Amino acid sequence: MATEFFRHYGKDAAISISPRGQGIMEVFFNGERIFDKKGEGNIYPDLKRVREMRQVIDAKLEALEPAPADD
Repeated sequence: MATEFFRHYGKDAAISISPRGQGIMEVFFNGERIFDKKGEGNIYPDLKRVREMRQVIDAKLEALEPAPADD
């Protein structure tokens, strides 16, 4: 999962993967949790789920980018 995010975004996106004890694993983008393993049935994300997370991140990145100025 980390490789998939890094390959797609490089070091330019603030994505945190937080594996902790007791089976807790969360993914944050820009401080917002976008994945919680316990909240999703205690299942590690497969490639399809990782790509869904990328779509969420892409949408949030688009919302952050300033709109082009009208001349």
